[in-house]
Amino acid sequence: MKHNKVIELKSTAEIKAAYPVMKELRSHLSEEQYIELVQEAMDVDRYHLFALYADEEIVAVTGFKEMTTLYYGRFVWVCDLVTSSTHRSQGYGEELLTFVENWAKEHGMESVALSTGVSRLRAHRFYEGKVDYERVSYVYKKAVPDVRDI
Repeated sequence: MKHNKVIELKSTAEIKAAYPVMKELRSHLSEEQYIELVQEAMDVDRYHLFALYADEEIVAVTGFKEMTTLYYGRFVWVCDLVTSSTHRSQGYGEELLTFVENWAKEHGMESVALSTGVSRLRAHRFYEGKVDYERVSYVYKKAVPDVRDI
């Protein structure tokens, strides 16, 4: 019988241990950049990083932050959610997302929100079909020029 547990990752060693799984989603980040950004987000942006362990192995990772906006009120924004490629379609992503939803409820949040890339059709099917999330908006992004380049 498998024994799954979700653990918050706080120390540098714990954060580093989740990098191989997170890299599957955030492949543009080196391990050093990933650790630096996670620690900064934890320090300044109410970011939490959790790992789902199945039999002592990290099989899925999520990073989310508590937010307050006029549009959503108090909510959790899921910044990152990834299951390792060798463990997909086994229910781990759904299990970890259910954990996030329960965490949100326990901390007085009104909802859970996230975005996913327009080309990630498997993710869209997962969120809309499997875990019953509603598509409510589009997310737009524009890079701003570095002041040193102007």
